[in-house]
Amino acid sequence: MKHLLTGTAVAALLAVGLSACTNASTDPGATGGVDVPDASDQVDVATDQAAADLLPADIAKAGTIKVAMDASYPPFEMFAPDNKTIVGFDADFATAVAQKLGLKVELVNAGFDTILTGLAAGRYDLAESSFSITPERQQVVDFVTYLQGGAGIAVRPGNPEDLSMDPMVLCGHKIAAQKGTTQAIEQLPAIRQQCIDAGKAPVEPELFPSQNDAILALNSGRVDGMMADSTAISYQGALAGGKFELAPGDIYESRPTGIALPKDSPLRAAVAAAVTSLYDDGTVATLTKKWNIPDTNLAPNPGS
Repeated sequence: MKHLLTGTAVAALLAVGLSACTNASTDPGATGGVDVPDASDQVDVATDQAAADLLPADIAKAGTIKVAMDASYPPFEMFAPDNKTIVGFDADFATAVAQKLGLKVELVNAGFDTILTGLAAGRYDLAESSFSITPERQQVVDFVTYLQGGAGIAVRPGNPEDLSMDPMVLCGHKIAAQKGTTQAIEQLPAIRQQCIDAGKAPVEPELFPSQNDAILALNSGRVDGMMADSTAISYQGALAGGKFELAPGDIYESRPTGIALPKDSPLRAAVAAAVTSLYDDGTVATLTKKWNIPDTNLAPNPGS
């Protein structure tokens, strides 16, 4: 709501022992056995003319949409070994949306906590970076639902602090999160207040500029756990050769995940139609299999 990699986007994973490689099929041990698609392994999607006909005239004429994402969140978005190409589920999905609309796509890396303000300022046409749809974000931008997801807690191997996704278990512990995420803005502060209301020591949120920084904090012992999308934690932990793992318990606050657009964007109808078409023609099933995204992340109402 986050394959191979080396590259700057996975510096934290490299720092905890991920060997450099370009494809897990040629070096499976380097990624803990995770099957990482090659960056050139793209899914070609046919244009949906009905969706394309909904495009605003200026976008149709330009022929390209600019999509922002924070390339530090495997398996959703990250840099390939060339340190330039953005790959991952969201990268493929954004490309597929563009193809459905008969357009090309330009993927732009940006800091997560700057993306929505940049979108509102007109620097991008869309933003797709595992954004949970929240009332606060909907005040700034509009969304098209394409996935859903909930939070989990990453812990060091063996879970030495015996943490779980039960908020009361987290009381008194230092928990990392990436700045600007739902976990940082809403969920950890809410858990902190629950701890206080229960007369327990409050959870201590430790916020970091990137997911990589949060991972480094966890693996160096500066924090007891890290809160992020549960699918991303599972994938990133396997990618790092088991240097961290998902704590037990149900996912926390599953919410719809959306592609963000500027408020009242005339592009929204076309994007919504493209998302629905990608579910209908099986492209989404192909991409979730490619990037090891579980079926629990599929949106019950895609395109809404």
